[in-house]
Amino acid sequence: MLRRSFLKNSALFAVSVSTTGFVRFNGTGYVGDCETTTDILGPFYRPNAPVRANMRIAGELGQKVMLSGKIKHKDCTTPLKNACVELWHCDANGVYDNTSPDFKYRAKTYCDDKGNYRFDSILPVPYDVGDGTIRPAHFHMMITAEGYQALITQLYFSGDKHIATDNWASSPTAKKRILNIKNGEGGIKAVSFDVTMMEKIPADAAVIDHLTGTYTIKSASSKPVEFYKRDALLWIKDAESINGGYPLQYVGNNTFEEYGESPAQYQFIPHSDGSINVSYSRVNKEKKKTSWEAVKSKS
Repeated sequence: MLRRSFLKNSALFAVSVSTTGFVRFNGTGYVGDCETTTDILGPFYRPNAPVRANMRIAGELGQKVMLSGKIKHKDCTTPLKNACVELWHCDANGVYDNTSPDFKYRAKTYCDDKGNYRFDSILPVPYDVGDGTIRPAHFHMMITAEGYQALITQLYFSGDKHIATDNWASSPTAKKRILNIKNGEGGIKAVSFDVTMMEKIPADAAVIDHLTGTYTIKSASSKPVEFYKRDALLWIKDAESINGGYPLQYVGNNTFEEYGESPAQYQFIPHSDGSINVSYSRVNKEKKKTSWEAVKSKS
């Protein structure tokens, strides 16, 4: 399936998140400043990718590349062993394998005791999303580790002329993910990317912009629900609140929740037609569950 079905402005997306850098005192001096950011998941993530480091396919076109790096704990220094690193990307024709049992150019691996990972693959290429808009070449990555929120990101490459016109690659939060392509041995290129994991990470402002709007609850007797952005957070409107509403915190997996005890959760689910569903659920102290679903039509 061609990635051209990836709609302009990413009608199909998963919540992207940003990890702000931080500085701490280690007893001798200040260390840290290890900002790691994430990006949209994209429309065609496939779970259950095979465990393998070699993703190259004999006889297929593409510039061979080795992607490697180190996954670190939140202190920016300590290697994080056994973290799962998943990689997927298009082929040399801009096509993603979304259906075959071969899981072409899709794989996952686990870091060694020093936090190192490595993939042998080919460089992806830019492609038209279907209306003349060109996405720059990019790798997709997902890193998961016990005790940390999953980190979803995309890696771009220096010199790609399409970065300047791409909403996400041109974001200031992506600047450390625009990577140099170096010459390796035997004509193989090399790209390096290190990651610092965090326990909690806020939703990126660009994603909040996608989620804001009025959602129609799937019940004729219920009023619409409105989400809006304020102070770089996603808020839900409530006329009875002195603030006009209340903020939500991002907890991963496209899900936001209220602050406080027995918080309600809101999970957002994007669809191929550009609409977005939100599912609400809350379990109170008496273990009673309330829930509803709502949808925001494509704008």
